[in-house]
Amino acid sequence: MKIRYTLLADGPSDSALLPILTWLIKRDLRVSEIDVQFAHPTVLPSASKGLAARATAALSLYPANILFVHRDAEREPGHVRRQEIMEALARPLQMNLFIPVVPVRMTEAWLLFNEAAIRRAAGNPNGRMPLNLPRVQDIELIPMPKGSLQTALKTACELRGRALAKFNAREAAGRVADLIDDFSPLCSLNAFKDLQADIRIVIAELAEGTNRGASAGKAKTESI
Repeated sequence: MKIRYTLLADGPSDSALLPILTWLIKRDLRVSEIDVQFAHPTVLPSASKGLAARATAALSLYPANILFVHRDAEREPGHVRRQEIMEALARPLQMNLFIPVVPVRMTEAWLLFNEAAIRRAAGNPNGRMPLNLPRVQDIELIPMPKGSLQTALKTACELRGRALAKFNAREAAGRVADLIDDFSPLCSLNAFKDLQADIRIVIAELAEGTNRGASAGKAKTESI
């Protein structure tokens, strides 16, 4: 089965979710091919137009059989953000499959578990400076994961003075997710478990629809 998905995110840096979503989808043996699309915020209606308008535009510009809708939990419980997404999109997207993606507290929290990827993204894979990364079970408690990730990258690069001042931690942060092959340590986190369960359900629905379509096509062919 082929999956084509589109990610509608809060901001450009949240494209870091793409490797995570692809990894989760690939775990389902029914999926044989994946097309990935990122609905860049600059081509969508502004946030003031509402989530429904942005989601509708995303699917119009980037047609897909799954729309992932990202919101950071920030100071709200994850289930509150999920409910907001469901209520905003249930009616306008009733004919489309969509999945809320709600990291606690920000996307960057899901990247703080992999020290090797952070060191590689910083351009210093063999560095030894302690990064003081949180335990996996604690990463959802970090108040500002974006800042924590950039601080870890600046430490990992082990540069000093002008070289450190020129180091682009934001750009390096955008490379971390692409350098991670295995996101299974995150499976212990509740928000990640919710996402994993939602993906499993939606893929099952798509597989059922594909099987119905194949059966109907076979029956029609045999009747000719």
